Amino acid sequence: MKILFALMFSFLVTACSDSPSLTKLNEQQPILAFGDSLTFGKGANKQQSYPSQLSLLLDKQVINAGINGETSQQGLERLPELLDQYQPQLLILCHGGNDILQNRSLDDMQDNLAQMIEMAQARDIQVVLLSVPEATIFLSDIEQYQLLATEYNIPLGNNIMRDVLKKPALHSDTVHPNAQGYRLIAEGVYDLLEEFGALN
Repeated sequence: MKILFALMFSFLVTACSDSPSLTKLNEQQPILAFGDSLTFGKGANKQQSYPSQLSLLLDKQVINAGINGETSQQGLERLPELLDQYQPQLLILCHGGNDILQNRSLDDMQDNLAQMIEMAQARDIQVVLLSVPEATIFLSDIEQYQLLATEYNIPLGNNIMRDVLKKPALHSDTVHPNAQGYRLIAEGVYDLLEEFGALN
């Protein structure tokens, strides 16, 4: 019985130690919010984008590195220079929406995002991943995001975008939030950072 208890305790400790976690944000390095139009803030003023509103919530610099219409392949080509330029402590990665809308290969999207995560982690930059749902009425989860979060042991905001996009009152058009929607995204990211230890 003691042996069984010891094995169970060991399993629980190991499982807990393998859970994603973030180190506390420092005052010196910025956060880099990287993505497409959902990061850029299409449908609202630039000051109302989720990175701008997150910056106010955190009282910390959050660089908006979103580009309208960008695919994950284009993002992969753009990211290295930004990581070297800004040397952020944290990368908030929200990409793939245009791959989904254009019916591009989700496996290719996953590979592009994996390379982005790897290049950040190789520079000792923490990564938080925000998923984008399917472009259907049900806004179903796309498994590639969960697979990436599990493989690289990083926090995943799996409901943040979906919870906003499923409410028409929070839309500026069929696929983009309005200012209030971006505010809720910023609050969701803030809660995610707090949950995984970046604000403690």
